[in-house]
Amino acid sequence: MSQKDLSNPTIDQLRSVLLQATQHFPASEDALPVTDLAIQLKPENGEVCVFDDNDNCVASGVIGEWVGDTREGFYDAAILMLQRAINSLREEIEAMGILQPFSIVLQDYEHETVADLYVVDSDRIVLDGELLSGLDQDLETFWENLMER
Repeated sequence: MSQKDLSNPTIDQLRSVLLQATQHFPASEDALPVTDLAIQLKPENGEVCVFDDNDNCVASGVIGEWVGDTREGFYDAAILMLQRAINSLREEIEAMGILQPFSIVLQDYEHETVADLYVVDSDRIVLDGELLSGLDQDLETFWENLMER
């Protein structure tokens, strides 16, 4: 992955959009029953929109570096940048006036989930998918070795 893929201006622009979303849900004793915040990307014009459960755009912005980006690995690079931006705003995101648990997901233009980016739940810890990569194979190998004994 090139340095351009993880540039600070892009992360800063994503942070700005995410901060808009957090301001849409200020901390309150009467938390809203939202289950997901969905982020949609439009690489043809660089637009990023954050949607609530009712498909209302609660925050948006344009990522200059993404305008016209047609690379095959666009979404993979975008996921890493979104995760970095989200992680840098964990405190603000977890303080939003939304009932927990809720998640932040990346969706395509058909509203299908492309990636689970972050889960906010004070009762459990959610591990990054990369940390769990290969777990199925490890468990299968363990089970096979156990059954051979």
